Amino acid sequence: MGKGDRKTRRGKTYRGSYGNNRSHTVVAPAVAGKPAVVTKPAAVKKAAPARKKSA
Repeated sequence: MGKGDRKTRRGKTYRGSYGNNRSHTVVAPAVAGKPAVVTKPAAVKKAAPARKKSA
């Protein structure tokens, strides 16, 4: 269990990666008037055109 172990904190810091053992803390935004992140609504698919009936 050392630098080569990807599952330990020491291994995470050595590799420069993040995960369960070295997670980032969520920090609240400092500015209260900052607008919230707006995401686009899901695209609505149009219905397929009706098939022409052959006579």
